[in-house]
Amino acid sequence: MNLNLYIKGKWHTPTNGQNREIVNPANGEVIFHTVDGNKDDVQAAIQAARSSFDQRDWPEMTSAQRSRLLMEVADRIEKQLDTLAELEMLDNGKPLHEAKIDVQDAADCFRYYASIIRKSNGKTFNPAPNLETVVVREPIGVCGLIVPWNFPLLMGVWKIAAALAAGNTIVLKPSEVTPITAVKLFEIFADTGFPAGVVNLVMGEGKIVGNELAISHDVDMVSFTGGTETVRQIMKAASGNLKKVSLELGGKSPNIIFADTDIELAVDYALYGIYYGAGQICSAASRILVEESIYDAFVDRFVARASKITVGPGNNPDTEMGPLVSEEHMQKVLDYIRIGQEEGARLACGGNRLRNTGLSAGYFVEPTAFIDVEQNMRIVQEEVFGPVVTIQKFTDETEAIELANGTRYGLAGAVFTNDGNRAWRVIKKIKAGITWINTYHENYYEAPWGGYKESGIGRSLSETGLDEFSELKQININLQPDMINWFRE
Repeated sequence: MNLNLYIKGKWHTPTNGQNREIVNPANGEVIFHTVDGNKDDVQAAIQAARSSFDQRDWPEMTSAQRSRLLMEVADRIEKQLDTLAELEMLDNGKPLHEAKIDVQDAADCFRYYASIIRKSNGKTFNPAPNLETVVVREPIGVCGLIVPWNFPLLMGVWKIAAALAAGNTIVLKPSEVTPITAVKLFEIFADTGFPAGVVNLVMGEGKIVGNELAISHDVDMVSFTGGTETVRQIMKAASGNLKKVSLELGGKSPNIIFADTDIELAVDYALYGIYYGAGQICSAASRILVEESIYDAFVDRFVARASKITVGPGNNPDTEMGPLVSEEHMQKVLDYIRIGQEEGARLACGGNRLRNTGLSAGYFVEPTAFIDVEQNMRIVQEEVFGPVVTIQKFTDETEAIELANGTRYGLAGAVFTNDGNRAWRVIKKIKAGITWINTYHENYYEAPWGGYKESGIGRSLSETGLDEFSELKQININLQPDMINWFRE
């Protein structure tokens, strides 16, 4: 089966793009073929979105009409939940039960934005006698959406649902590694009856597709989720027409464990914080900071449980952690493990590619933990994006905060303690946009998602996420016009 582009309401096969094999990371087998879009394909998709927006069919559709279409998309996703989850598992490698959660969340995200656009679209206040001010949302225009491979369907939907709900037209570039469920989503769009040109899909390399979206003056906004090095090129390219840029980038998130917490509880959440999704999550708790008095006990218990995690293919119901997404990414993670050892950190567990029976052809890496680490080590400062965690000790609250904030990232962070005052005091000093107390990885559509420092610009989800894909306009109305006589006759 070949995966095609979707432009102006029609499926399109590129004629001169690069042929690409889509590989199952659990066994290295080719599961689909695709042809990357080229520059002409991207420009065609942009012009389709531009024409559709300028003709105003979608942006001037009533919010009730847009809401009904988005609700229908959600219903169709839910009806195909098992199929979409299996494709996500084959493409990304995550365990099937995780993929099912992602697909259900994607349906729920469409429903969330479909519901909030049925509510009031503005705010009204009276700043002066006989003056009424209304603030309303208006769509930005053509939005280029660039999504990563770790949540291929869900991260795409986070952007798509908000952008469409706000009245924009879109061009989506999925990761070239994991495009399958994006194609399936656009099959749903085609069956749902979106006007031609509202939704467009172009697969291919970032240096071609992503770059063209960033430089085009017919694109009004670029929303990107991915690495910080790539985004520097996007921001530079986007400066041509000063288009709006929304960015969700990396993280090196701290998980602070104080001595008064229950060690079993803290270990349980610490394992979940780093090894869920094989650590391929931007908000993963990849730095565990433990108060000195319980450090040894925590490490012993963490290592004991990490060593028992069942690693395997996503279609095995016993699998708790799947493979890394590609051979290239696996090698990057293994290189970081080697770098950590060369820097003088000590492996407490893991550190190897798994080559057990049935796993040798896949991209599996053991759950890995480093101890005896220093704050300036690369494995502490740089995002590994895999099942690799560092465990540091701290002596007091001040040092914990200093270590927690001691990287260029600021996406997420957590505090585990039974002292409510301390929890609140510390979490307020953590420079991160997504934080937890005595839990991890919980997130909801009603709350904004995004980070501080080099972890991004802007926020996804919630009504704030809708604002990201909107222009806010103030309208001032004089209810009793009269001469102001500012200048004398």
